[in-house]
Amino acid sequence: MFFDGVLALSLVILAWRALASTDLYKAVVLFVSFGLLLALAWVRLEAPDIALAEAAIGAGLTGALLLDAVGHLQGRRRSVDAAQSLRVVIPVLAFGLTMLLVWAIADLPATSSRVPALVAAHLQEGGVAHEVTAVLLNFRGYDTLLEVSVLLIAVLGVLAMQSADAAGGAPPPASEVLRAFTNFLVPLMVLIAGYLLWAGAHHAGGAFQAGAVLAAAGVLLRLAGRLPLMLPPSFRLRSGVLAGFAVFLVIAVGVTVDGHALLEYPAEQAGWLILLIEATLTVSIGLILLLLFVGAPGSAGTTDNGGKQE
Repeated sequence: MFFDGVLALSLVILAWRALASTDLYKAVVLFVSFGLLLALAWVRLEAPDIALAEAAIGAGLTGALLLDAVGHLQGRRRSVDAAQSLRVVIPVLAFGLTMLLVWAIADLPATSSRVPALVAAHLQEGGVAHEVTAVLLNFRGYDTLLEVSVLLIAVLGVLAMQSADAAGGAPPPASEVLRAFTNFLVPLMVLIAGYLLWAGAHHAGGAFQAGAVLAAAGVLLRLAGRLPLMLPPSFRLRSGVLAGFAVFLVIAVGVTVDGHALLEYPAEQAGWLILLIEATLTVSIGLILLLLFVGAPGSAGTTDNGGKQE
């Protein structure tokens, strides 16, 4: 209990300091630290799936994007002048949001049965042995399909704002240490992503966690100058980005041919259908997150017109 209390207090302090800091670099470092501690909090709450996603996406990839943005802003300004006027506004808004959440939770109707018990009772119909994967891709597949569509819309928006030569060129030459580190770590990250995809049916893991690890490997390759020109995206790259959503949607609609409801998989086919969805989503999520990093304005450094598109 003492450790959990210290962890909760640390999260509040880090969140406040990240919001109140007038130094952008310091604010990003505090944000990344907050994300890592939040991942630890999810572990303490016995939610390793969310912890993996938070550490990889919330702290890792988002932190890399923010640090990259700060690097391009340093030549213009090092602090946010408007932050002084927000010192009062932010606490008021945070308090109002907290009260709204408390009111919404208190107003929830009482349920006759608990969700974990319902999931456990119908787990055999889910096609997988892990409760979280069954909920995400079967019992509440609508939510996951919408989440994937939001990611797809986000990357399409980023790509739509890029001109053919605006980004995607090779970054500045990387050090030999980074190159050697990348050569060692990237194959290991690919293996970890494969394990997380396979383990998702039985343990913590799945497409979002595996895709985030793949994206992190791509970011390392990018920083080491080992990725070819990615913008404008080639046909194969666009196909990879769309594959996860397309396969998910085709299966969701295809099961209705046999008289099932949308996203209601036949019990005898649910396992391999979910595996197919998870595998394609892993590739698509990894590419989407990587393109969000590469497609950020100015993130690619100088454009290398001599590079070759994959």
